[in-house]
Amino acid sequence: MSFHKPLDEIFPNPPASLNPADLDPNKVPTHLAVIMDGNGRWAKERGKQRIAGHRAGINAVRELIRCSSDVGIRYLTIYSFSSENWKRPEDEVSGLMSLFARTMSAEVDGLDENNVRVMTIGDTSKLPKATRKAFDEAWEQTKHNTGLTLVIAVNYGGRDEIMMAVNNLLRERSVSDAAGRPPKPIDEETFERHLYTADIPDPDLVLRTSGEMRISNFLLWQIAYAEFYCSDVLWPDFDRYELLRVLLDFQGRTRRFGGVK
Repeated sequence: MSFHKPLDEIFPNPPASLNPADLDPNKVPTHLAVIMDGNGRWAKERGKQRIAGHRAGINAVRELIRCSSDVGIRYLTIYSFSSENWKRPEDEVSGLMSLFARTMSAEVDGLDENNVRVMTIGDTSKLPKATRKAFDEAWEQTKHNTGLTLVIAVNYGGRDEIMMAVNNLLRERSVSDAAGRPPKPIDEETFERHLYTADIPDPDLVLRTSGEMRISNFLLWQIAYAEFYCSDVLWPDFDRYELLRVLLDFQGRTRRFGGVK
């Protein structure tokens, strides 16, 4: 494997503590999943409203996408809005929904030009019409692209996803029973076909920013054997060099998947 660009172009002027040449293209995760945390605290530290932190976080997302594509990550999942985030103040939620719609519409042409495929996971039926429309149009425009797949988790919850899969399987079983056919056993492969991530490999690495150490109902089934990295950096301050730090740490891990190596 090789990087899509020379390392000195991907990581120009790195800090002295990091050497991009140490990054092995054969040890880059196929799927990176990111819990982008710290926007609110970033804004509070600067005496601003929380939505200002979310706006600032867009720049970090943009850089993450660009750098992930350059180093050869194939799937990037970002946790944008959980099914529990509706509990936040109404003005913050409405601001986020507007921000999602404006940003997706503004960025989709550039993503398309860079061969990025955009998709969402979660119950998008509950999103405001303009937000849902922006995500749907991004999928339609980019669905045939073959580069990085950007997976946006929006109105997503891991427990909700598992319950959705279970209920869909129960409905299939009821049809089978009505037809007089014995139901087939439910194995992992069958179950996974009913998840939002049916055609996506499980994450190799889960990154969470802002120093918090919890899963927050994110990809509960899919991260069973993922590696974890918790960064103290608040999300708007996360840049390509922080990503390099994460990737160098990841390539030093030994993944056992329950076995012994």
